[in-house]
Amino acid sequence: MPRSPSISLRSNLAENIRAFRKSHGISQEELADMCELHRTYIGSIEREERNVTLSTLEVLAESLGVSVTELLTTRTNSDK
Repeated sequence: MPRSPSISLRSNLAENIRAFRKSHGISQEELADMCELHRTYIGSIEREERNVTLSTLEVLAESLGVSVTELLTTRTNSDK
């Protein structure tokens, strides 16, 4: 039986990707191009619809200049 990540983990990932992307001033489409992914895929991650692979996490983190851990960790109010 396939397993899914917890809702909070997907929520953390979605929020963090959106926040890091916006802090770099790039669109979903630009991030998708950097990662060699489709723009709708980035949107679906940000809407918490996707269970991404480890390799996709690595590509996203590298493109955003952060660690995989930073993408998955709950952000505090001072981080937002």
